Formats: sequence, structure tokens, C-alpha cells
Amino acid sequence: MSSRASMEHSQVIEEESLTSCLSAHQLKKQREKMVKFSKQFEAQLVPEWKDAFVDYWQLKKDLKKIHLLNINNNNTPTHNSSLSNTLFTSIKKFSLFGHQHREHELIHVHKKLASSASKGDFYETELFEQLADTDAAKEFFACLDLQLNKVNQFYQKKEKEFMERGESLRKQMDILIELKTAFKQQRAKGGASAQDSKEEASIPCTFSSEEDSVKDKTELEQLQETDELEKNDEVSYTEVPSSGELVKPVRMKSEDIGKQLRSVSSRSFNCQGKNLKINIPLTTPSRTFSAISYLVWEDLVNQSSKKCTSEGMSKLHVNKTKLHHADKMIRGAFVELYKGLGYLKTYRNLNMLAFIKILKKFDKATGKQVLPIYLKVVESSYFNSSDKVMNLADEVEELFIEHFAEEDRRKAMKYLKPHHRKESHSVTFFIGLFTGCFIALFAGYVIMAHVTGLYRRQPNAIYMETAYPILSMFSLLFLHFFLYGCNIFAWRKARINYSFIFELSPTIELKYRDVFLICTTSMSVVVGVMFLHLFLLSKGYSYTQVQAIPGLLLMMFLLLLVCPFNIIYKSSRCRLLRVIRNIILSPLYKVVMLDFFMADQLCSQVPMLRNIEYVACYYITGSYKTQDYGYCMRATHYRDLAYAVSFLPYYWRAMQCARRWFDEGETSHLLNLGKYVSAMLAAGAKVAYEKEKGVGWLCLVVIMSTFATVYQLYWDFVKDWGLLQMNSKNPLLRNELMLRRKIIYYFSMGLNLVLRLAWLQTVLHSSFGHVDYRVTGLFLAALEVIRRGLWNFYRLENEHLNNAGKFRAVKTVPLPFHEVDEED
Repeated sequence: MSSRASMEHSQVIEEESLTSCLSAHQLKKQREKMVKFSKQFEAQLVPEWKDAFVDYWQLKKDLKKIHLLNINNNNTPTHNSSLSNTLFTSIKKFSLFGHQHREHELIHVHKKLASSASKGDFYETELFEQLADTDAAKEFFACLDLQLNKVNQFYQKKEKEFMERGESLRKQMDILIELKTAFKQQRAKGGASAQDSKEEASIPCTFSSEEDSVKDKTELEQLQETDELEKNDEVSYTEVPSSGELVKPVRMKSEDIGKQLRSVSSRSFNCQGKNLKINIPLTTPSRTFSAISYLVWEDLVNQSSKKCTSEGMSKLHVNKTKLHHADKMIRGAFVELYKGLGYLKTYRNLNMLAFIKILKKFDKATGKQVLPIYLKVVESSYFNSSDKVMNLADEVEELFIEHFAEEDRRKAMKYLKPHHRKESHSVTFFIGLFTGCFIALFAGYVIMAHVTGLYRRQPNAIYMETAYPILSMFSLLFLHFFLYGCNIFAWRKARINYSFIFELSPTIELKYRDVFLICTTSMSVVVGVMFLHLFLLSKGYSYTQVQAIPGLLLMMFLLLLVCPFNIIYKSSRCRLLRVIRNIILSPLYKVVMLDFFMADQLCSQVPMLRNIEYVACYYITGSYKTQDYGYCMRATHYRDLAYAVSFLPYYWRAMQCARRWFDEGETSHLLNLGKYVSAMLAAGAKVAYEKEKGVGWLCLVVIMSTFATVYQLYWDFVKDWGLLQMNSKNPLLRNELMLRRKIIYYFSMGLNLVLRLAWLQTVLHSSFGHVDYRVTGLFLAALEVIRRGLWNFYRLENEHLNNAGKFRAVKTVPLPFHEVDEED
């Protein structure tokens, strides 16, 4: 009997150990699932709304406390007591009313009415039975209630915003349809008498008043293109000036000319019984010049309006192009509204899934059946039960298909739901292939250059004056581009929405693999050609015979940049050319984030721009044929042009700041302008010092450069990066950080400080052994490019946090038409 009892006891122990192993295995699988869902949840949520989503990670921490508490409680009781509890629970399960009784006694969620309708209902959970005795369960459900209330309030707030936006867009669409119908009618009437009369078709509208324009915070990519004005199909509006209106424009001009210029695109008129105001933002040079010319014409009209007719009426014209731009603005607003509605649907679905997942985990950890009870409350809550977003999204689809896609649903979905370009594994393969080619070619080039002694202090000056600037130029360019690819990779890992910040289309934007492919391919070609050029020189070919090779390389890249065919990332090349155009023509174009971000990159590429100017002079003037390698350095006008090129990036950036101040009226843009003016003054002092080499000029260089450096460091850390906040919970940083390790921010600040002091090389004249000064200059220029790549990450991190702080996930596109009262 004793042996039989021992065998039974061993079997019980084996069964318990097997059960414990299975529970451990199940626990491991459960943790893997939790980690998997948390990663999916983080990957799919809207980055700018992250704080408004369910705090799934905090709920997991609270659930872990409950799980550890249950483990401790299960280890304390004896085997007999656990057996009795098991028998009691099993008997309770077979009870007819046991299940319902247990459900009612576990928790009860109270629904309370909020003080205001905007806050929605308020939920609070009351615990019963064993759950009420544990603080961990109380903390869990308090956090769960907090998350549910937060989600409901945010959803209701965003839904209200989108519903108001949808209502305003309906009115905009009605006005646009009415005006288009009037245009078609007038064209039909004017077609019959076009041969007999040269007068333009018109709609009877009365110009009633002048309003200030709405400040345009963001702008569609389509509105960045140059306007091609259509001079036909104009609608004439009749102006009826009153005595008060005659004096108002002159008085406004004397008070604030900038405000008046910003408002000339906004005209209030009465069209078929409606008082309307048209706002076409001044985003292009043609509109800017039109605004200035309109001011002059307005003054002339106001001075001579009393002499016009007995009724005091004059004619103003709004052509078809203005309606075309209004059409594009409304279309863009519909696209952004639809995108926002899609984000809100994602917000609802992800939060609902998060509640289900965490409640399932709670039931598994505690052995209770809380999910059915609490899930009924979540399903009946406002964020899950409201169908206004779904209905509005369907309505937007119908309107867009009817009015902007010519009843073609597939065409409409290309605008409303653009598909992301799929990443191909072949891109990764070619990155590795060309990286190997580049390393091999670069090693061969370095060995050959070392053998021939080209980069020593007294090398063959012909090579360093002709071929080396091209190699230096491409090296700086593609180093910068490579760092941009690293920035994209880091932004994606940190969940920084750079596509939204730069207003890039998801269908054509460059991924970091595309950037790396372009860099490796281009540098393989550049180093290969330079290796061939140096190899031919070492074989006895004269410079006259091989001097055209670097120029042909440069010409090939320029032709590829402006190639009109749809090859090699055409959309990205066109976008780059448009951004460069906007920068060069500053301040005529409205400044958006991508424009001044690119202009900041050019401020770090002054050596590259000077190399471009020198190479252009060398080949355009024909110096490569006459063997006169020093002509571009001796000619006064070319030397002055080289100095002017050093000022251009700072000038462009200063003009952008001036334009932003003009558009937005914020004083911070003027302070930012002062930073670039100080940089230009420091650069001018350096130029004067290089010419005169006097002690006085040296002191001026030190003073101006020190002032500019301190100014720039302050702006980098405080304004651009948002750091050095005294009251922050992270010392000398800010409250919100995208990177977990604070030491990275401190290291980046120190590195930025050190690299900002590169101007000291001008004073110290430091050199690296017997290396040529041009190589030293390339090394220092590369350090500035690296500093700019570091600056890029934190600049967009700060911009992303500003958007997230305001929960701004979609662009606010300005609307063209505004109804005003007759009194206004």
C-alpha cells in the first residue's frame, strides 16, 4: 500500500510539473503575441496622434503586476486548499445561474454624463468580489477607464472638426458648380456673336468690398507650379464703390502695405445674390507681380472712380484661370479631408482592437470573464458606435468621383487612396553590387594617386586645378545625399512622419534604399571615370587628349538631371528642379518646408557651389583648350563671381525668411533672417581678409565669425532642435524625446558645437602634413556636410513633435470662396 501511495504521489508530481511546463510554454507564447501586437499597433497608429491612442504599453505594465501577484498567491496556499477551491469553482460552473451571477459581481461600468457635450460621456468601473481586494486590479481598470474616456473625447473632437470641414467644402463645391455653370452658359451665348463682337462673356456680379486674406499655412504641390494664365473666358464683375470704400484702401496702404498686399488676392463680390470672397494665395511670381500691379491699378481706379460714369461703376475681371486654381484648391481640400477621415477610421479600429487584446490578456492572467462585460461598454461607446465618419467618407467619394474624376472611380481612388510604391529586393541587390564596385575602384584610385604623388603639397598643379574640383564636387554632393538616406532610415525607425512634413507624395517619394542606390551607382561611375582619366595620364597621354573626360562626366549628370523622359526617378528629379527654382527666385515664391530645408542644405555646400562655378568657367571659357589653367583665378570678374557664389545660399535663405515674415507676420522670421545676415557679414570679412591679409581684417574675421557662430548655435539648439529648455524634465533637453537614450542628444549638441568652429581653420591655417591644401579644404567641407546631416534629423524631430503636440496629421488647405455678410 505504501508503494502504491508513493507511485500515485509521484504521478501527481509529474502531472503538476507537466502542467507547470505547459503553463510556462503558454505564458511564453502569450508574451510573444503581446509583443507582436504591440509592435503592429505602434507601426499602424497615426504618428501625430500617438498620445491620443490607447496607452497599450501602460496597460501591459499594470497587467504584469496582476500576473506577478497571482503567481505569488498561487504559491502560498497548500495542495488541499487549492483542491477545495477547484471543487468549489467546478460546482459553481455547473450552477444554472452561477455564470450570470459571477458576471454581475465581477465589475460594473457606470456611465456618467459629462459637464459639457463636447467632452462626451464619462465611464468609471466598480469592482466586486476578489478584484476589489487587489490594488493592481484597481489600477488596471482606472487606467482602462482613463483610456476609454480619452479615446471617446478625442474621437468626438476630431469628428466635429471633420464634419465642419465637410460642411464648408459642400458650400465651396456648390459655389464652384454655380460659377462653372455660369461660365458655360456665357460661352454658349458668346459663341454665336463671337464674330460680330469682341466683348468677353460676363456674369452679372457686383464687387462690394475688400477683405483680408486668410493666411495660407500650407499649400498643395500643384499650386507650386508656375501659372500659365489663360486670357480667354473671363467673367466681368461690376464694382460699385461707396464713399467709405474709396478712402479705405489708401488708408490701409499708409498703415500697412504688407497687409494690403496679402489681401489683394481676396475679393468680396456679390454673384447672383450671394456675397462671396475669392482667395487665391500669392504662391508664384506671376501672382506676386499681379498683386503689386493690382495695388497700383487700384489707386488709379480709386482716384478716378468719381469721374467714370454717372453711376460710378468700373469693371474688374476674374478670368477662367482663377476658377481653375479654385478648382484645384477644393480638390486638394477634399483629398486631405478624405485622408483625415481614413486616419480617424484607423484610430477607431486600432483602439477597438487594443481594448479587445488587453481584456483577453486580463482574462487569461486572472481566470475571470471580464471581456464580455467591458467589451459591451466599449462597443456602445461613442467612438465605436458613431457612423458619421463613414457616411461623410462615402459622401466625399461620391462628390470627388462626380466632379473631379469624370465619373471614373478608379481615377478618383488614385487621388483619394494613393498606393505606396512597393520596395523591390533587386534594389538591395544592386546597392550591394555597386557598393563593392565603388570600394574596389576607389581603392585603385587612391593607390594610383599615392604612387603618382598627386595630393602632395607640390604635385602636378594641372590635375589639381582641372580634374580634382570635379571629383571634390561629386564627393560632397553624394556624401550629402548618402546622409539624407541615413536621415530617412533614422526618421522611419523613430516614427517621424517626414513625408507629411515635406508634403511628399507616397507614390513617388524616394525611400532610403533608392537614395543609397543612387549614391552607390553615381559614385561608382564618378570614381570609375576619374580612375580611367588618371590611368590614361599615367600611360603617357597628354592633358590635352584626356582633359575633356571630366567635363563629359559633368555634362552627362546635368543632362540626366533635366532628362524629360520617364526614366531614373523622373518625378523626384522634377521636384528637385522645382525646389531649386523656388530657392533661386526667392522671395517671389511662397516658402514651404521643403524649400527652406533645401536652402539650408545649400548653406552647407558653399565649397561645392564654388567648385561648380570654377569648373563652369574652365570649360565655358575654353581654358581647357588653351591650357590656360589659371585664367579663372586671375580674371577679376570671375573671381568676384566666385565670392558672390559664397553669399548666394545665405542670401536666398534670408529672402525666404523675409517672405515668411511677409506671409505670416511673425517676428521670429526676422530674427532668423538676422542669423543669415550675420553669416553673410562673417563671409564678407573672410573674403576681405583673404585679399588684404592684415591684422585688422583678422580681428574683424574673429569677431564677426564668433558672433555668427554663437547666433547659429543658439538657433540650432533652441529654435531648430527645441532643446535647452530650462524647465524640462530632461536636463537641458525637452520633455518629449523620440530617442530613448539622452546621451545621444548631449553628444550631438557637443558635436554640432565642434563642427560649427570649422571657420577657425581660416585663422589657424592648419594643414595635415604634406597634403595639398585643396584636400584639406575637402575634408573640412565634408565635416560641415556631416554636421548638416546630423542637424537634419533633430530639425525634423522637432517639427514632428510640434505637429504631434497639435495633433496635426493632415494639411489644412485654404479654401478659395468665402461667404460674407452684406454689412461686411
